[in-house]
Amino acid sequence: MVKARSGKNVAVFCASAEGTRPEYRAAALALGKTLAEHGLGLIYGGGKVGLMGAVADGALAAGGHVVGVIPHLLIEHEIAHPGLSELHVTTTMHTRKAMMADKADAFFILPGGYGTFEEMFEVLAWQTLKIHSKPVVLLNVAGFYDPMLEFLDACDREGMLRGNRGILLVADTPEDALRLAEIA
Repeated sequence: MVKARSGKNVAVFCASAEGTRPEYRAAALALGKTLAEHGLGLIYGGGKVGLMGAVADGALAAGGHVVGVIPHLLIEHEIAHPGLSELHVTTTMHTRKAMMADKADAFFILPGGYGTFEEMFEVLAWQTLKIHSKPVVLLNVAGFYDPMLEFLDACDREGMLRGNRGILLVADTPEDALRLAEIA
């Protein structure tokens, strides 16, 4: 059963690729479904491919409100999802990220590559600078992020994170992510 829309939104950063393990796609579908079931809107990169497409499909199949934010450059590559509740087209990747951040009440990160890492680290940097105080939750699907988490722990031990290592919350499931973010 889908709850009434709360007006709150979760920005999800994730790959435009499927990855090599079926657990990644399954987690993306489950996250989309879980957000919809809790009445939370999904804000994401607007693509129909990879984990981006899967998280949107999961939310849409469960009756969720899905907002895509995609730069014009990617529209030209025909990867925009055709069935979204809303699709916003931006001029640049920077305006895309700013719009997603503005609309989001929390940030969840699924497996991804350079773009996903960049988005995650940017919202973490913004949080350390007090530009926002929204929760940032990493879904560590099948241990995908274990090496990065070890590296961040090393950075913290070396004094480079100024005691901010804990702002990156880590969850194993969508339900854990919602609990940690205290958003549902």
